[in-house]
Amino acid sequence: MGAEDLSQVVGDPAAFEAFYRRHVAVVSRFLARRVTDPYLVADLTAEVFHEVIRSAHTYRPGRGSELAWLYGIARNVLANDRRREGLRLRAEQGAAGQRLLDDDDIIRLEERIDAESEARRLRQALSLLPENERAVVELVAVDGLSLKDAAIALGIRPGTARVRMYRARRVARDALAPTENLPQSRPPVRAMPSDIRESR
Repeated sequence: MGAEDLSQVVGDPAAFEAFYRRHVAVVSRFLARRVTDPYLVADLTAEVFHEVIRSAHTYRPGRGSELAWLYGIARNVLANDRRREGLRLRAEQGAAGQRLLDDDDIIRLEERIDAESEARRLRQALSLLPENERAVVELVAVDGLSLKDAAIALGIRPGTARVRMYRARRVARDALAPTENLPQSRPPVRAMPSDIRESR
């Protein structure tokens, strides 16, 4: 899909619905690794796709995958939310989310949040890393992006991402020690040691 095609997709309700259905689960899982309130996960997921509509013209397939681009948007949406001083705004967003979510939606989001608990623990274990190094490790090891796509999501050069991954590897290996025996359903987390070795 080219940049023009993505701009056309967001202008076509049926095509955008197909795009949304293709990516909504992975975006909400990304957010569920970082947020434990199902209403907020729902609100932020909606915000990510609103931002997709606004910025579809910026997508360049030659620079990375759709997923890397979406993760970059999701990171920005989450960072903006965390910077907001508006407890009042947060309360309004939460109320809006409660009106839009039914019991099945809440159960599904709570299950998704629970399923990402290992990833959240890994992120917490990596909290000693400098932010710029931790961001690369999280996107590769927790979210399953390639090093190139992680660089795209962060807006940095692949070489810079590789250097940051290299610097982080010892701390990351120590942090991963308790997660070596995670079940097969968590491949991105279990793949972390090899991802780090490949970054050398």
